[in-house]
Amino acid sequence: MPRTRGRRLPAILLAMLTAIALAACGARTGEESARSAEVDTSGDTIKVGLLNSLSGTMAISEVTVRDALMLAIEEINAAGGVLGRQIEPISQDGASDPATFAERSQRLIQEDQVAAVFGCWTSASRKAVLPVFEQNGSLLFYPVQYEGLEQSPNIFYTGATTNQQIIPALDYLREEGVESLYLVGSDYVFPRTANRIIRAYAEEYGIEIAGEDYAPLGSTEFATIANKVEDSGADAVFNTLNGDSNVSFFREYQAVGLTAEEMPVLSVSIAEEEVAGIGAETLEGQLTAWNYYQTTEGEANERFVEAFQERYGSDRPTSDPMEAAYTSVYLWAAMVEEAGSFQP
Repeated sequence: MPRTRGRRLPAILLAMLTAIALAACGARTGEESARSAEVDTSGDTIKVGLLNSLSGTMAISEVTVRDALMLAIEEINAAGGVLGRQIEPISQDGASDPATFAERSQRLIQEDQVAAVFGCWTSASRKAVLPVFEQNGSLLFYPVQYEGLEQSPNIFYTGATTNQQIIPALDYLREEGVESLYLVGSDYVFPRTANRIIRAYAEEYGIEIAGEDYAPLGSTEFATIANKVEDSGADAVFNTLNGDSNVSFFREYQAVGLTAEEMPVLSVSIAEEEVAGIGAETLEGQLTAWNYYQTTEGEANERFVEAFQERYGSDRPTSDPMEAAYTSVYLWAAMVEEAGSFQP
């Protein structure tokens, strides 16, 4: 069986902020929103919404994004704010539930009259809020990798699409001699769409798909899947599980005797912060694929990491979704300054 070296996929660097802005603006060439949202500009501050899962299965991932958003807001406020106003964050808990995300986004837009909303993680939550933003003419800045195949004039996608994350990860595995894969994912749109893309890639390059299994988002029962993975004899596992399901999956993976050297797992939704929840010993030698890592070289990243750790503690790592969220606040602020208006 070919062995994959136990190291991370080299980081695929994100484009410059201006490139993100151009790409995001490109998504606004479609049909315009029915109306523009009412933004409350009556006070001394300008309100923005933070919509993240602070409870439930996705909290392990999304609390860190909220922290990065708050850091950006605090920095911008310290520098004088936006159009002379301080940013007032209004935080809502999506509770790891798409319906709750939709309800809370409606509240932020209609009751709080925020200028923009930053948040969501899963594609299920993003798709649940999409019609809310389009119907109200408001803006969502979405910081996480996603499956593509969607374009909205009301959403700025600052995370990677599959050709920027999953395809390079597959290229890496193929170069390392992997000839068979077992696919494991959470049962919602992103993992299923990603795995269809993986299957198409596998067919093109002669990689065997030894098995494919899904678990409900938030599931902690992985004994059966772990046994099937072991029995498959696959060279590697491609993991699109999200949230704290990863904790249970890797524990069962170890329980059946699998190791990173024997059958490595490449994950696309485990970032640095989740490692603490899963356990560094459990993940030793495993693989991840992201567009950003804390070790990414450059002065801008050094400043970001230093500021984040000064604010939240030297033991707190930064991650791809956190960087994309942090950048998105600065992107919104630059857009507002350029337009001279808070209206979407």
